[in-house]
Amino acid sequence: MASAKLTTPTPVQAAAIPAALAGRDVLATAQTGTGKTLAFLLPILEKLRLSQANGVQALVLVPTRELAMQVVDALQSLRRSTKVEGALVVGGLPESRQLAAIRAGARLIVATPGRLEDFLDRKLVRLSGVEMLVLDEADRMLDMGFLPAIRRILKALPVKRQTLCFSATLEKSTLPFVRETLNDPVRVEIGSTSQPIDQVRLQWFEVASDQKADLLHDLLGRETGTFLVFARTKHGTERLAKRLVRGGHEAAMIHGDRSQSQRTAALRGFQSGRYRVLVATDIAARGVHVDNIAHVVNYDLPQAPEDFIHRVGRTGRASARGVASTFASRQESGEIRKLERALKLKMERQPAAVR
Repeated sequence: MASAKLTTPTPVQAAAIPAALAGRDVLATAQTGTGKTLAFLLPILEKLRLSQANGVQALVLVPTRELAMQVVDALQSLRRSTKVEGALVVGGLPESRQLAAIRAGARLIVATPGRLEDFLDRKLVRLSGVEMLVLDEADRMLDMGFLPAIRRILKALPVKRQTLCFSATLEKSTLPFVRETLNDPVRVEIGSTSQPIDQVRLQWFEVASDQKADLLHDLLGRETGTFLVFARTKHGTERLAKRLVRGGHEAAMIHGDRSQSQRTAALRGFQSGRYRVLVATDIAARGVHVDNIAHVVNYDLPQAPEDFIHRVGRTGRASARGVASTFASRQESGEIRKLERALKLKMERQPAAVR
């Protein structure tokens, strides 16, 4: 850890890393922002550092391109001392570069299930030497309908392997898959996975739909730091981002109809500080990991309580404090109460006087 400038592990890292290094399967649930990525990357790199074998020996499956790219970024920051080569395998980017990285000797693949399944079908990649498998954001992958692709990938892996499963939540519907995939796993549970972490201040504003943009403009003027704003639809995301830009704010957007290059530019601009505001659909709720987001805004109410948790989990990361604001019309106030009951939390009601 010292080589990665990590001196104090997070609770999930402290619990999962020793078990992983000992060769045990691990089933870990922890709130978003608690350091799960390093909890599996560090054991992988340590094992590969000690191995003399060639070919792909470790596989990390994630639900989205953005998350895969961020795992690879974390790998690049850690691999200087180990020289472990990795390959990114995702849709939406040129496959020639991905295949070149595999053929050049990648020992670790970070992939989304759809693209990796395609490579397997076309016999472009061999996974028979994989010794470590990581399922990151496992519940999200199953929610997105990747179970058939994951099962196809599992058939291409050795039966005897080590499997690490990390997730923000663990729904009952996920348990049968977990039981059949992991072998006597060490169970790691850090905090509540059904509530936001303590350092996030929760508040809601009763505001008419046609005044939401003005309220957001007001919050941007009153508070400091970056804002991640969640809208429900692609069209609404476009409209809001363009309105913010017209209002003098540095804003970018991410949604499903944006090209991968556009999404990457928006995310990197947000990470670097070029953009203060990122407007996104729920594609960013779990697939985007950015440190130091000061404020999450639920511009539109989430579709389900678990979506609220994953949205809010974008702030208050790595022990920092954050704010999560939810906008709701008078007609939606009942939805706020349902959300509070479902998640056993209380949001502070704030006046929505727009200046």
